[in-house]
Amino acid sequence: MSSGTVKIALLHGWGFDAGVWDALAPMLSGNVTRMDRGYFGPTVESERPDLMIGHSLGAMLLARRWPDVPLVAINGFDRFCGVDAVAPRVVQRMVKRFGENPAKVLEDFRASINGSPAPAMVSRERLGEDLALLADQALAPAHRARLLVLQAEDDPLLPPALRMGAFGGACSVCGDGGHLLPLTQAAWCAVQIADFAQ
Repeated sequence: MSSGTVKIALLHGWGFDAGVWDALAPMLSGNVTRMDRGYFGPTVESERPDLMIGHSLGAMLLARRWPDVPLVAINGFDRFCGVDAVAPRVVQRMVKRFGENPAKVLEDFRASINGSPAPAMVSRERLGEDLALLADQALAPAHRARLLVLQAEDDPLLPPALRMGAFGGACSVCGDGGHLLPLTQAAWCAVQIADFAQ
């Protein structure tokens, strides 16, 4: 299959939208669909892809949806809470605060990872549902297809044990770039993805 016919599905993480791919998407070879969970605008779905690339929660959601499709997980994880991960109480506190003041929780979250201010919320419900998904401590089934995990050494959100253990432990690490590698280190991500896709 030539690179021009490869169907690539991209999915952002919690509190973001398809704009997280603005720097990286133009560097990818293939037919790219930027999926969108609909937090700030219309929901965008994808047919079954040949390659999927997920950022943060997006990687977990894609892995569970299509466990037999090759996956690139950028700042990603197969579960967010639990042993060697984020303490469940952290997400439980966010969920509680989100019920009281969703805009403030979203603002604080994006600021904590050096993200720009969020657009106006369109679906508070979907944001709340997906935030609750982060509290799920169940281990996902092993991914059955090829896998590339890209992490940042200075990620302020993911603890080192979670970064190094995500999806079984093998990963490529960028020295800096924080939790927004598709925006901050797009060229580095593109090179890793191109090598993986060969």
